[in-house]
Amino acid sequence: METEHISSQFDLIEEKVEKLIAFCKTLEETNLKLKDQVNQLEKELQAKTDTESTYSEERALIRSKIDNLLTRLDGIAMV
Repeated sequence: METEHISSQFDLIEEKVEKLIAFCKTLEETNLKLKDQVNQLEKELQAKTDTESTYSEERALIRSKIDNLLTRLDGIAMV
């Protein structure tokens, strides 16, 4: 009787350990997928940041050229 009880307890422990191992594998797979997703999102964010920076630089250049043209037009109008 005692041996059967111990054997059934070991079987129960083994079953729980197998479930725990399976759960850990699932978590590892999920973690990898999430890391990939984070990396992809970081790349997309960097691309958008670069685009925004380029746009901002272009806008500043255009603003500078417009200001320069307006200054030149003011000079012509006073003559």
